[in-house]
Amino acid sequence: MSQILLDLLHPLLTSCLPCLPGTPTLKINSRSLKILRLLGEGGFSYVYLVQSLSSPNHELYALKKIRCPFGAESVAQAMKEVEAYKIFGSTPGIIHSVDYSIATERGGGEESKTVYVLLPYYKRGNLQDMINANLVNHSKFPERKLMGLFLGVCRALRGMHVYQGGGGVGGQEEMVVPGRKRGGKNTVNRGADVDDEQEQGRSLLTEDERVTQARETGGKRRSYAHRDIKPGNIMISDSGDEPILMDLGSVAESPLPITSRSLAIATQDTAAEHSTMPYRAPELFDVKTGTVVDTKVDIWSMGCTLYACLVGKSPFEMRSDETGGSLSICVLSGDWRFPDEGPGAKKNKGKGPVSPGGTTAAAAAAATEEEGISEPIREVVRRCLRVEPSERPDIDELIEMVERVLEVLPEDAA
Repeated sequence: MSQILLDLLHPLLTSCLPCLPGTPTLKINSRSLKILRLLGEGGFSYVYLVQSLSSPNHELYALKKIRCPFGAESVAQAMKEVEAYKIFGSTPGIIHSVDYSIATERGGGEESKTVYVLLPYYKRGNLQDMINANLVNHSKFPERKLMGLFLGVCRALRGMHVYQGGGGVGGQEEMVVPGRKRGGKNTVNRGADVDDEQEQGRSLLTEDERVTQARETGGKRRSYAHRDIKPGNIMISDSGDEPILMDLGSVAESPLPITSRSLAIATQDTAAEHSTMPYRAPELFDVKTGTVVDTKVDIWSMGCTLYACLVGKSPFEMRSDETGGSLSICVLSGDWRFPDEGPGAKKNKGKGPVSPGGTTAAAAAAATEEEGISEPIREVVRRCLRVEPSERPDIDELIEMVERVLEVLPEDAA
């Protein structure tokens, strides 16, 4: 009961951090950090803006605090995220971790684990912040600028879909992070006990999965799906020119053959917990035995993300708001459309929008100038939002499509 009360009060207390007479501090391994304010929260995770007290420049970081109230299972999930940061630590366009720690915290007679992950801080925020600003200011993304950012996300995502790294998951390397020697411990000094040796050894793969994967791939090339691509998980670099994929807690091995009903249910439950509903692919809403869940789930999410940048929200949020129907039914049926197709337009069933006149691309192109969305960009969205995964492009095909779009788009107005 005390743990539940603590979770309820935690957002209220942390939002008042600047009001407290003494600014809270904590120490992660050799780093002393001052907590400045709460940046965001979701589920059992909280992200704070913190400042280093150990370096002369007092750099700013984002500190992610992952509460693990359900014991070993939730700790294992948090450690998968930690390991994912290591796996993609050298992949351009994907956020890396600076440090991490696991703490055992006691409160109200109960004990729970907390995982702290120190991440870079990007002062420009994320793509969702830019969408919100556009809505408030009644403005929109310049198309070449938007497609340049979208291409950057595609290239970062390719680093997951076609992973070529050597260590980490499936490899023999021991996880090593800043401030920790091989065989050592990562600690957080906050008056809390620390016992993290077991959790730090956990991997995204079981031993049997490692053996199977090494046999099938030669131990060299692996594939991962992010499974939660959305504007809020795409940070913008301080220069404003480069997107950075973040929140790797949903990353999963790919492809995943669904060989049993129990695995189908487990995969669907995991998606419901970790994949944001308006951006979630249809095959994750209704996982069927005998199918394969692969990286095409990210291609769907990329189509939703591009649409949200153009219109202001996910195509299925938009459609369910219009009809008053279920968002999941809209997704499963591929029911979406561009706003300028009008209330008289026939419903899109994942095969390309159909205009009131009964034609597809030609009629949509006629309305393009008024709506301000170029036809080549619309086509990228259409290709990504095919209900059947095999009809969507893979990441290399999507990159080629976006590069061709950039070739034909005019320069953005000053």
